[in-house]
Amino acid sequence: MTNGKKLEASFTQFIGGFAVQTLVHLGKMSNPMSGETSLDLPNAKYSIDLLGILQEKTAGNLTPEEAEYLSNLLRDLRMEYVAASGKSGQGSEAEK
Repeated sequence: MTNGKKLEASFTQFIGGFAVQTLVHLGKMSNPMSGETSLDLPNAKYSIDLLGILQEKTAGNLTPEEAEYLSNLLRDLRMEYVAASGKSGQGSEAEK
């Protein structure tokens, strides 16, 4: 319970957690444990790939809103990854 309200798990909250983790790896958010911001492209790519697998494996089983949320989330994270890869010079063409 938080502030007297029962927390309810949802698919969008679940994938939102992956999104936050990815943004931390992309250096867009500070690490909640250390308070530091750093770029970790391999782990960012891994998190994005996991979301892609979830999209593939849940196709046809999500509500239209959940499917749209996941699709938009993946598009945005992939664009952020490409931008971060270009700035750092760490990404390869195969990863983009």
